[in-house]
Amino acid sequence: MLKNYQIGEQKLIKETKSVHWQPDIQLHKLLLFIFTAIGIYLCYAMALPFLPALVWATTFAVLFSPFQTWLELKVKNQNLATLVAVFAISLMAIAPAILVGQQLAVQAINGALLIEAKVNDGLWQRIIDDQPRLAPLVKELEAQINLPETIKNFSLWVTNSAGAFIKGSLYQLVGFILTIYMLFFFLRDRHAIKQGLSKLLPLSDREAVDLFTHIDDTIHATVYGTLGISLAQGFLGGLMFWWLGLPAPLLWGLVMALLAFIPMLGAFIIWGPAALFLLVEGNWQQAIILMLWGVLVVGTVDNLLRPMLMANRLKLHTLLMFVSLVGGLLAFGSSGIILGPVVLAITLFLISVWTARKEN
Repeated sequence: MLKNYQIGEQKLIKETKSVHWQPDIQLHKLLLFIFTAIGIYLCYAMALPFLPALVWATTFAVLFSPFQTWLELKVKNQNLATLVAVFAISLMAIAPAILVGQQLAVQAINGALLIEAKVNDGLWQRIIDDQPRLAPLVKELEAQINLPETIKNFSLWVTNSAGAFIKGSLYQLVGFILTIYMLFFFLRDRHAIKQGLSKLLPLSDREAVDLFTHIDDTIHATVYGTLGISLAQGFLGGLMFWWLGLPAPLLWGLVMALLAFIPMLGAFIIWGPAALFLLVEGNWQQAIILMLWGVLVVGTVDNLLRPMLMANRLKLHTLLMFVSLVGGLLAFGSSGIILGPVVLAITLFLISVWTARKEN
């Protein structure tokens, strides 16, 4: 009987402890969640300045992962293979884009200053006087738009924009170094990174693999789609330069293709000043043809075919792809051209996971 009493007493003590400790356990879980959320937010705040470098390093790591795998088979030392891969990627993709962008900024400033100088010298008025048939049309146009003032404003805008681009060279250099630094670890430790992310995600192993596949497909479609559209723009722009008899159409077509691949620049940086220069020189027909071709043909390729080509590959609606591209650029800057579609792909995938679990 005494034994039964002791057993009952011990059971009562355990139940009492569970009653008293239950709120403490819930409080500990709540505190753990709060501190974890604060830590994640602080990590986000610290990583935000490095977002462009992180995005581009991830992009190059995904694109050149097969190349890294091939190198690791040839070079047994993984660190050495990664160094070779990073060096090759720097030469092929990153450094040329930065150098070309800086040189084109300098040329844009020189061209804008040349056009403005011709306007200030009175060349504009002499061209109008030499062509009396166009004089009434020009006067009517000037009544609506002050063309010389418009050209001056455009020249000032190009000069300021290109100047800001050049002044940001130090920032670009730092971003380039950070991208290369991160790319080394993303390539070398790509398998460990995927495994670590898979453990953190509230997804099954199969769902995690599908998510990473969606991200890879999105990055490939975005980069190669942008590259294809850039080549099309360069070809169309160079073709019009050749048809109008402008100098070095092949060179300027290549330059337009490179610029079209760089976010926030585009082929307009070339054909726009060229049309204005033709206008100042008095070649009205050629200037109008070049402007119409640039807006209606080259611009259409960029604004319509880009989302269409990417959307077809990713099986997304064209409107969603367009919003992800433009919205990504507005929200995240240059890295938004990758981050926007990736965020959209991840979100749609997670929605599909929720839908599938709800049905089951």
